[in-house]
Amino acid sequence: MTIESDQDLEHLKVIGRIVATTLKTMMSSTEPGMTTAELDLIGKQLLENYGARSAPKLSYDFPGYTCISINEEAAHGIPGERVIQPGDVVNIDVSAEKNGYFADTGGSFVVPPSSALKDRLLHATRLALEEACSYASARKPINGIGRSIQQVAKQKGFKIIKNLCGHGVGKSLHEAPKEIHGFYVQQDKRLLKEGMVIAVEPFLSTKSQIVNEADDGWTLTGKAGNLSAQFEHTMVITKGKPIILTAL
Repeated sequence: MTIESDQDLEHLKVIGRIVATTLKTMMSSTEPGMTTAELDLIGKQLLENYGARSAPKLSYDFPGYTCISINEEAAHGIPGERVIQPGDVVNIDVSAEKNGYFADTGGSFVVPPSSALKDRLLHATRLALEEACSYASARKPINGIGRSIQQVAKQKGFKIIKNLCGHGVGKSLHEAPKEIHGFYVQQDKRLLKEGMVIAVEPFLSTKSQIVNEADDGWTLTGKAGNLSAQFEHTMVITKGKPIILTAL
């Protein structure tokens, strides 16, 4: 969507804070021995307390309230009986709706103990999002977001998962502009516009450039032994720095 009023912005700020707070609380609540279903129920309760609805459940009838992906799982992991273990790389993606407005955020972390590789992966992915946010302003090419992410990935020695990308958001979970790639696509001539609402989410990995759908019809996984990380913000494009709706 493109913001057309102060009311639009205020509603987006509200749902942005809700998903960001839910993500932060879920991350801090994660403990070894907990199942992903138990962690998802924390997210469910938080969203309900704020009067928000799970966007993946509302939009796609996803079998969970949040997406929780571990280790070889890159995205769209279904909460279930998988037990979280020490050393796991966990990604939580929280998106929700309130008053007809949507916001989307995500983050990755390691359940202690970590390792040098995992720490570097998280740092690089977080940096990629920061660089993309710093770039994003009105009248710049959308493909510059992917260029920013690609430069960080190359510098830090990680791969980009190419079939996962950012997207427009606001009045629905996924809307125009679609496919905001995490790598440079020369033929993409679209421009960022003032007031545009987008979700940017770099996915960096140790081995995989493509992820495939698992037998459950949802979870996207990489090569055996692959580790990936994702960080995501919903933002409003301005003439200067974007308004990050999901930053706390």
